[in-house]
Amino acid sequence: MITSPSYYDQIGGAPVVRDVVDRFYVRVLGDDDLKPYFTGVDMPRLKRHMVMLLCSVLGGPEPYEGRDLGEAHAGMGITSDHYDKVGDHLFAVLQDSGVGEDILRDVGLVLGKVKSSIVAEPMETAD
Repeated sequence: MITSPSYYDQIGGAPVVRDVVDRFYVRVLGDDDLKPYFTGVDMPRLKRHMVMLLCSVLGGPEPYEGRDLGEAHAGMGITSDHYDKVGDHLFAVLQDSGVGEDILRDVGLVLGKVKSSIVAEPMETAD
């Protein structure tokens, strides 16, 4: 039986994920709309959690064992627009790292699935 490598292995594993996360937070913290969400946040700890989460999303060997995303973001007042901006920054860094369209698509699906747990405002629905 032939199995294809996980997305995690395809992109180069933990070293690449750590680099993506570092560059992602440089972009996010440089964004005046998003920076206030991170005031007083233990960034090294947050980066470790984000590395674990992204590794898990990409099929890495370690499961994500951090707090539930809804619980972790409760009370932060994250808007849908700000959530989308964070996703845009993540996509930009992943694209700059040479990540393929299939991986970007699957990361986008995961972002879509967890959005309602993180965003504080009600989602608009099409009539």
